[in-house]
Amino acid sequence: MNDLVARRVVGVIGWLLAITWALVLQCGGVGGVELTFELPDNAKECFHEIIEKDTESTLEFQVVTGGHYDVDVILTDPTRNVLYKQIKKQYDSFQWKAEKTGEYIACFSNEFSTFSHKLVYIDFQVGDEDPLPGLEAAQEPLTQGEEIHFALTDMESSAREIHENLNAVIDYQTHHRLRETQSRHRAEDLNERIMIWSIFVTVAIFMVGLGQVFVLKSFFSEKRPSQMYGAH
Repeated sequence: MNDLVARRVVGVIGWLLAITWALVLQCGGVGGVELTFELPDNAKECFHEIIEKDTESTLEFQVVTGGHYDVDVILTDPTRNVLYKQIKKQYDSFQWKAEKTGEYIACFSNEFSTFSHKLVYIDFQVGDEDPLPGLEAAQEPLTQGEEIHFALTDMESSAREIHENLNAVIDYQTHHRLRETQSRHRAEDLNERIMIWSIFVTVAIFMVGLGQVFVLKSFFSEKRPSQMYGAH
């Protein structure tokens, strides 16, 4: 009996380690798209997603670089009714439940800008995550006693908690990378402006210095009498 219990516990521990490693390597099985794309000036990009009825979905976006860090966003349902619309928004998140099955379209527009390229991050999540691998097998009835059943239930709860915590870590890392990219771009832009201003000030100082040299030289230059009183 003890050997059987030990084998089951070791098997569940190995199952937990395999799940943890899989979660570290990739995100969970949520439908949708998560990416960062470039939005040129006077351009519009749309993303299409087939969503089943009564499915909860989330659209999250953030302008990482470019211009005033803003973009126009519009989300429509299969009948082209507007579910969500924002004008010149920097970042936001919208969650809704699909009332009908069909193609939902999320469009990002930079048509109001004539020269600023934008870098936009979007996270278009559709539905809930798939159950953890092997969870159905772990929920089968056990015959080794009530104590083993409770032990496995605790391990399943720990696996779910690890799964949720790792997903939260992935989200935090993504947002920290976005903030880092945005801050670095602002710092580089500020550095470029300071360099241009410094070059302008340097040129102005040299020009003023040369002007002062010529003015002082004219004060101390020796003038001939004919130049002082004019020619007679």
